Amino acid sequence: MKTEKLDLKGICFGEILWDNLPTGRKLGGAPLNVAYHLNKLGIHTEMLTRIGNDQDGDDLVAICEELDVPVRLFQRDATQPTSTVEVSLDEKGDVRYEIVFPVAWDYIASGEKELDAVQHADFFVFGSLSTRNDESYETLKSLLAVANFKIFDVNLRAPFYSKERIFELLNYADFVKMNEEELGFIADWLALPTTLTDQHKVEQIMHAFEVKEIIVTYGANGAIFHSQIGKFSFQFPAFKVQVKDTIGSGDSFLAAFISQRCRQDKLTNPEEMLEFATTLSAFVTQSSGACPSYEASTINHFHWKYFLDKGLMPSN
Repeated sequence: MKTEKLDLKGICFGEILWDNLPTGRKLGGAPLNVAYHLNKLGIHTEMLTRIGNDQDGDDLVAICEELDVPVRLFQRDATQPTSTVEVSLDEKGDVRYEIVFPVAWDYIASGEKELDAVQHADFFVFGSLSTRNDESYETLKSLLAVANFKIFDVNLRAPFYSKERIFELLNYADFVKMNEEELGFIADWLALPTTLTDQHKVEQIMHAFEVKEIIVTYGANGAIFHSQIGKFSFQFPAFKVQVKDTIGSGDSFLAAFISQRCRQDKLTNPEEMLEFATTLSAFVTQSSGACPSYEASTINHFHWKYFLDKGLMPSN
């Protein structure tokens, strides 16, 4: 796997928050998690969000600075509070969220600084949750109009989504990540036959929205990368690890995949990209919270040890 620093810039748009876990509060928000991991993996990535003018907001700025997540594009809201989420875990470590509404990131604004930053970024990551309020949704659309490579992390959180809004976001996207359940929702909304295989569902979605690349994650069953550019679908299994919690595992998977995708313009080795994404996701799953501390060398060691312990050889 390759983790050298790249002369690339990314922006993640949307929610930043405190996850109130049974064990205490943790930094959270899917786009923030992606930004954290991309910076750890050598790709300068800024977070474009909005926080309250309160102590929770001050604490978020402080911890992001400590974690080397740039805060230049953090906006302050004088009225709405910094976001918090009540998180509970079931016996399997799977997560349930109670997301407060409204909060500061529901009112992200677009100005000259934001438009200029997005226009000069190499890629732009966004999700559906940040579109639950019209103000942030209109801001997102204005930024998508000037963005370069647009990465859509579907990330459905009931009740904060609609078919119409998801379809509009898919029409903007160059690259989409979704999980198995989200694939089922979108296929149903398109009235695709239930007898279709997942691969054929993905092909129909790609055709309907002119999306070039889609990753579908299947939890413990791995992930499949579908590419119209490389004309392939490639599957990679999940690592079998002791799960501590699944918070942010999909976000770390996406960040790791992006970090390798940026290093393979011609998509010559999809196995290597998926293997690294699976490695980081497994590491996060057996850690506590979405943004555990690590260095690139930590992930390399974890990667090699996992395969060698099983008597196997990694692809890189």
